[in-house]
Amino acid sequence: LKNRRQECFNMRRKPELLVPASSLEVLKTAVRYGADAVYIGGEVFGLRAKAKNFSLEEMKEGVDFAHEHGVKVYVTANILAHNADIEPVKVYFNDLKTVKPDALIISDPAIFTIAKEILPDMELHISTQANNTNYGTYNFWYNLGAKRVVSARELSLNEIKQIRENIPDDMEIETFVHGAMCISYSGRCLLSSFMTGRDANKGACTHPCRWKYAVVEESRPGQYMPVEENERGTYIFNSKDLCMIEHIPELIDAGIDSFKIEGRMKTALYVATVARTYRKAIDDYLESPDKYRENLPLYRKWISQCTYRQYTTGFFFGKPDETTQIYDNNVYERDYVYLGIVREVSDNGEFVLEQKNKFSVSEKIEVMKPDGRDIEVNVISIKDEEGNEMESCPHPKQKLLVKLSETPERGDVLRVKE
Repeated sequence: LKNRRQECFNMRRKPELLVPASSLEVLKTAVRYGADAVYIGGEVFGLRAKAKNFSLEEMKEGVDFAHEHGVKVYVTANILAHNADIEPVKVYFNDLKTVKPDALIISDPAIFTIAKEILPDMELHISTQANNTNYGTYNFWYNLGAKRVVSARELSLNEIKQIRENIPDDMEIETFVHGAMCISYSGRCLLSSFMTGRDANKGACTHPCRWKYAVVEESRPGQYMPVEENERGTYIFNSKDLCMIEHIPELIDAGIDSFKIEGRMKTALYVATVARTYRKAIDDYLESPDKYRENLPLYRKWISQCTYRQYTTGFFFGKPDETTQIYDNNVYERDYVYLGIVREVSDNGEFVLEQKNKFSVSEKIEVMKPDGRDIEVNVISIKDEEGNEMESCPHPKQKLLVKLSETPERGDVLRVKE
């Protein structure tokens, strides 16, 4: 009976693709490249204080843009609050009444209670920061009025399936399927606060898990002895990135409602690449499992075209072992360099671009399309805002007028192979 119930459940629901956005520009990219929903942070009370984040005006514009395209927006308010946060949270939630997001993502019970009082009609999701590791916890939050719970990253697919079998059908499970893995339990880290005074649980993590460590003996200052898990290196907390693009069937079979991408600090190129890849993989599988299997090499190719730290399947198929860590460096793999997003396009084919990295006239670059096409083009001309011709553009964030051998569309992402 349980298996039949699970089969009916999976046939009934198409999983949501939930994509991060660090800015209004990235939100629009996520929408164009296939997101069903986008999660963003305001300027306060989210766990990515170093991200650009959204003012209330930008948030409202982003929500309006997403809704015009049938896409939902969730706002993070998932800090672990201190006393000084309580009254400001009330002000912030009152401000959100004009923004009208589709849900709030919350981890702290006090913040949850305030949201229920001030935004009684708002859908509430429980953040992974709340350590959601069992179906009892899911039912606890459901009985308090939560619509969705984000599973702890320490769960296996079997554990998630057991949760699905023991919670109400209308309770949603959201699970991270791609992105950076935090070395601390459910992201609750004290390293940053202890070592730099910046609290990870209030959004200011400095990522000391990616640093290289050594030991100094008290009587021999200046003599550094490496800390080694094995002979390969000293990056003892440095996890590979999660990637489940090859396991869409197993994720759906587990009863997961929302496939979440990590990366509210990432560029539009990262968001476009990951969103486009998972969008196609999900749609292909739901159309035909055979089509999905045949296209696995394509998904692998696409997903490697953004920055990443090698890939692992995390905890989904059992406890990670020594192969899930990177011991000899803390740098990203990178196949492509992000150049920018096409803005207004004129009748003569010129378009506005805020340049992110250097490129030159006559250089071959790529136009990355939401539909999966990658079009190689030549750079015909580059002009500054005053219309002066330029041979190259070495200064990031400079606004340019660019013409290519093939005219792109507004919102297309430009990149160049490393």
